[in-house]
Amino acid sequence: MDNSFAQRWRQLDWDDLTLRINGKTRADVEQALNAEHPDMEDFMALLSPAAASYLEPLAQRAQQLTRQRFGNTVGFYVPLYLSNLCANDCTYCGFSMSNHLKRKTLNDEEIRRECGAIKELGFDHLLLVTGEHQRKVGMDYFRRVFPLIRPHFSALMMEVQPLAQEEYAELKTLGLDGVMVYQETYHQATYARHHLHGKKQDFAWRLNTPDRLGRAGIDKIGLGALIGLSDSWRTDCYMVAEHLRHLQRHYWQSRYSLSFPRLRPCAGGIEPASLMDEAQLMQTICAFRLLAPDVELSLSTRESPHFRDHMIPIAINNVSAFSKTQPGGYADGHAELEQFSPHDDRRPEAVADVLTRAGLQPVWKDWEGYLGRTIAN
Repeated sequence: MDNSFAQRWRQLDWDDLTLRINGKTRADVEQALNAEHPDMEDFMALLSPAAASYLEPLAQRAQQLTRQRFGNTVGFYVPLYLSNLCANDCTYCGFSMSNHLKRKTLNDEEIRRECGAIKELGFDHLLLVTGEHQRKVGMDYFRRVFPLIRPHFSALMMEVQPLAQEEYAELKTLGLDGVMVYQETYHQATYARHHLHGKKQDFAWRLNTPDRLGRAGIDKIGLGALIGLSDSWRTDCYMVAEHLRHLQRHYWQSRYSLSFPRLRPCAGGIEPASLMDEAQLMQTICAFRLLAPDVELSLSTRESPHFRDHMIPIAINNVSAFSKTQPGGYADGHAELEQFSPHDDRRPEAVADVLTRAGLQPVWKDWEGYLGRTIAN
């Protein structure tokens, strides 16, 4: 029996969902705000245009739930870009194979230097990122570099091309804690228009990746849509919520993380098909907090310092800081190689200081191996 999310996705009509979200009323929003356990209809109302005038009560409720579930803590992580090689051609990505930029994959010595530079910045949670190139930056590469990186960090996540279930299970034995995999858009025709070449053209393979992660027993699974890629960011965000609910039902042993990336300037970039302003981003993040109080909500350096400083105390419990989106960015720094331009380029101690003054506690490390994770020798 197929219990993957693809089965549920086929039951969801994009146009119908869009109409239902846009048709929600102020009464629907007030009902959702007062619901002890909001359901998917309530979530639609909280995402809807009608909720735009309820930002203050929505933020207050989201902040109450965040403090209740996570205290005053905010986890810090940083991405390490291992390679910008990519065999896909995607209209919105700086790493696309059709973009003429210098390609680089870090060797062992360069990885050691990057790890050293990142540790000096204070980070202990690392997100490994690559372009999608199975042959040159695939399992053989990961098998070689994981033992170099794993001893230096207490948590290791990755955002790379979708892999098979048995490959995720193998990487777990090498110390992998979590995987971030974003569908980009849940609208299949739009997805096809933006993925022009390569394995990423396979919509279904990508859609079912979180199911493979769940079956492989990966501890943390990250979801998200690239906001602005489709003509309805609200519908894409609703689909993310449907995906989350499915995974929580079937793979309850795993933890979940949600991210909210908006299209950013990059080489060969495109204009967003639907615009989400900062107030709407705040609305969306708060809506997810009400729907899923225990789920990690993450905010990256794509967003402005001003927005991050105000949004994090309301509903965010995981942030990146001082992110470099190119291979070798911490030890060397080559801006011409970057995937996109971060908006918040403050050093980590500056971000942490702002949060501390807001009454929050930055957490650089929240895991020890002896607490239960097993790593193969």
